[in-house]
Order: sequence, then structure tokens, then C-alpha cells
Amino acid sequence: MEFLLDGGQEAIRLLVNGDPETYSAIRATVAVSSLSVLASLALGIPLGFGLGYADFPGRRALRTMADTALALPTVVIGLVVYALLSKQGPLGHLGLLFTLPGIAIGLTILGVPIIVSLTATAVEGLDEDFRHTVLTLGANRRQMLLAGLWEARYSMMVAAVLAFGRIVSEVGIAMMVGGNIKWHTRTITTAIALETGKGEFATGIALGIVLLGIALAVNSGIVLLRKRARL
Repeated sequence: MEFLLDGGQEAIRLLVNGDPETYSAIRATVAVSSLSVLASLALGIPLGFGLGYADFPGRRALRTMADTALALPTVVIGLVVYALLSKQGPLGHLGLLFTLPGIAIGLTILGVPIIVSLTATAVEGLDEDFRHTVLTLGANRRQMLLAGLWEARYSMMVAAVLAFGRIVSEVGIAMMVGGNIKWHTRTITTAIALETGKGEFATGIALGIVLLGIALAVNSGIVLLRKRARL
């Protein structure tokens, strides 16, 4: 038990003193997570809205695929992205393997199904009277789509927060695609795994504290958004 207390004290010292290695992992995590969430939103919201709003052949099958993709094993995603970005892969010439953008690609694949599925659910849950009201007011197709997006905005915000929480805590994809390179692609989760394996519990605990803080902020955001949606 003492090593946990000593590790906690050392963790606070590292954070307060601005340990370069610790904050390097934090910066890498914030950068790659932000990029992944933005890409997931850009891809997932239009796809999810179309899936939940439009009625077309094969819609149910696509909806099932989107929901199934929520359970994709992260190591499989990491393996596929690694194969695509390696020198022997079709995208090897881009030089994205063992880079933060490369990690972001894998994390985006992880985040998109979350955005698509939850956005589609939010749009499907719109009151039918809402659509009739908008049409009665003389809205055209574009205005109706924008009104639907606005009506489902809080649900989509919750989807974004959930996707961020899933992305920021991922270790398998970051390890396989990023390579856990110090000062370059080492994120909070990969650094925790490495430092703990080396017996450096202080650094691991310090990064764990940061990750818990992020998780708390994400959960607080979800609670606030849900309260706002009920108003």
C-alpha cells in the first residue's frame, strides 16, 4: 500500500513541477484525441442523420452494421490500420505509420460508429409532430434538415462526449499504430502501460490522475448536456 501513497506523492510532484516527459504524453493525447473527435463528427453526423432520417432500401441492414461496429475490437482496428499504413500497405507512401495523424486515423474508425449510431437514434426519436409542424410552416428540404439537426443537437453533443471518452482512453490502437515513441507518439494510456511495466509507478499514477480527470470532465459534460436537454 505504501508504494501507492509514495507514487501518488511523486505523481503530484511531477504534475506540479511540469515534468517534460509527463506533459509530452498529455499533449500528444490531447492533440490526437481532438483531431479524432473532429474527424468522427465530420463523418459521423451526416451519416448518422441520413441513416436516421431517410428511408431507403438496405437502411435496416446499414443500421445494424453501424450498431455492430460499436463492438469492434480495438486491436483489430489497430491491426487493419497498421497494415494499411505500413510500407507494404496501400497507404504506406503517405508515411503516416508511427505518427500522431496515423493514430488519429485508427481512433477515428473507433469513434465514427459511436457518432453514427447515437445520431441516428436521436434523429429517429424526433417527434413526428415536429416534422409535420416544420412542413406546415413552409420549410423546404434544406430547412427541414437544419431544423432536425438543431432539434437533436443535445443528443449529438452527448454522442461527441461519449466518443471523446472512448477515444482518449484507448491504448491498443495507439500502441500498434503509434509505436509508443517517446516525445513523439507516446500518449497517456501507452505511457501508463510502459511505465507501470518498468516499475515506474509514480509516472503511471500521475498520468492516471490526468486520465481520471479527463474522464470526470467527460462524465460531467454528459450530465450537464442531459440536464440541458430536459429543459
